[in-house]
Order: sequence, then C-alpha cells, then structure tokens
Amino acid sequence: MKIETTSTTATLAPLLAKLNEIVLDKDGQIRMALTCLLAQGHLLIEDLPGLGKTVLAHALGGTLGLQYQRVQFTSDLLPGDIIGCSIYDRNKGEFVFTEGPVFTQLLLSDEINRATPKCQSALLEAMEERQVSSDGKTRDLPEPFFVIATQNPSEQLGTFPLPESQLDRFLMCISMGYPNRDAEMELFRGEDRRRLLEGLDPMVEPAQLVALQKQVGEVKLSDAALDYLHRILEFTRNSELFVNGLSTRAGLGLLKAAQAWALLHGEDKLLPSDIQKVLPAVAGHRLVPVAGRMSASAIGDEIISKVDVD
Repeated sequence: MKIETTSTTATLAPLLAKLNEIVLDKDGQIRMALTCLLAQGHLLIEDLPGLGKTVLAHALGGTLGLQYQRVQFTSDLLPGDIIGCSIYDRNKGEFVFTEGPVFTQLLLSDEINRATPKCQSALLEAMEERQVSSDGKTRDLPEPFFVIATQNPSEQLGTFPLPESQLDRFLMCISMGYPNRDAEMELFRGEDRRRLLEGLDPMVEPAQLVALQKQVGEVKLSDAALDYLHRILEFTRNSELFVNGLSTRAGLGLLKAAQAWALLHGEDKLLPSDIQKVLPAVAGHRLVPVAGRMSASAIGDEIISKVDVD
C-alpha cells in the first residue's frame, strides 16, 4: 500500500506551523515530539523549570484535540492518585472504581522525578500495555494514549532518579534548551502563552491521528537501512564507551521512530539519514557512558561518526 505523502504533509504542515507560533525557536523539539507521538511512543523532556516543557504538552493536546490531564508529581503522591482507586458507595452497597487522571489521551506527568520510585512505577503498565490493573481487574486506556513526562536535572534537590526500566518505556528523551535572543524578546513583548493555549482549536482529530500512526508502519524498509540499524546496535554493545549496549526493544523503538520521522517529512521509504535524525533522542537516555555524563547529541554524534552508513 502506497503512502499518500502529499496528503500526510498537507495534514501535518499546518499543525507544525501552529505549534511553532506557540513554542518559539523550538522547531526541532516540536518535530521530535510529533515523531514520538506518531510512533505511538512516550516522551520524556529533561530540562530546567520555565523553558516551555508544559507549554509544548498543552499545545500538542490542544492542536490534536486530545483529552488532556496533568499530574504534578510530588514526594507524597500515591499510585492511586494516578491510576485511581475503589471507593465504597453506600447507596449501591459496594466498592466503585473511580478513574484516575491516567484515563486520558494525553497525560502530562510534570516533574516525574520528584515522586518516589513506587509512584513512578505506577505508570509502567499504563505506558507499556495501554491498560491498568486495580482490584484484580484490567481496565483499558483510551486510544490514542500518550505520556509526556518532564523531569528536572538530577542534581537539583528533591529528585529521585528514574530507574532504567522506567526510562526504557520512554521512546524519546529531549531537552528544550534556552530560546535565542529574538524568540525571547518576542516572548517578552508578545501575548502570554497561556492565553494563546486557551484559544487553540483542534487541527487534527484523534481518529486522524490514529490513522497517521498506522501509516508509520507502511513506510518501506530497505535491507541497507535495516543493516545500518543493526550495526548501530552492535556498535553500542561492543564499544567500550558504554556500560551496556542498546537492547532489542530499543532497536525496535529506533526503527519505528525513524519511520515516523520519515512520514512526518513526506517520505515513503526509510533512509539511514532518518535513523540518524532520531538516534540521539532514542539512544541518549538509554546509554550510560563509562567515562561520565555525555549529552544525547554527543552520544548520537559519537555513534554516527563510528558506524559507517555503507
């Protein structure tokens, strides 16, 4: 089945333009966030407070017409505050399950690393299986289901590092970074971003989004691209630069993210350059350098420079 790339571009181009009007000077981060969503993954944004992480999540929810919930993670948050709990109903004479904020299409888990590991793990089943289990019963989550989590730098006070199993559930991890001078001056002079968010109208319906997510799997794969992908995995596993290499699940995530990137940019065939574009965001939070901390972009550059495309 051939992908209608012209139709896909016509759908997504206005969406990208609107998001760039709201979140200034962050086109790369916006494209990565949309790529992650198209690939049916979850997104982790690590950066200092006040750099637009929450605005980006709100803007995505508004322009995509998704049901949206926000949870502020704190040290006293309980798992039941996220997935819900059963409350006794005197009129019915039985316990009735009350859904938590996870029962939504887009969940913003704000400052996720300020909660305890027990509370962080409450999201594991939801992120992996798109369902939650409570009181011996499994409950499905809405479709689509997308988690955007923000975390503060680990050196800040009151943070609990995310365990590797939790990090692995996030397909991508990005940073917002400081805006450039022109963008920041426009923010100073312009309208409050929260007011712009209030006036957002959906530009893509959830059903359209689900259809686009299905098209990701139709992006053609070549033996050359798959061979390049596997050589990247082997390099990380055999290199002395990293404590551990990328897992098979990480490889599958890298493949799907690259297909989503290709679709977002109107391509119907996966190229090695698509893999290179998403590599830092997919691999950066999964690989632990032996020599100490490295940025995701530095990790990506190192791998790309050492693994030949041909």
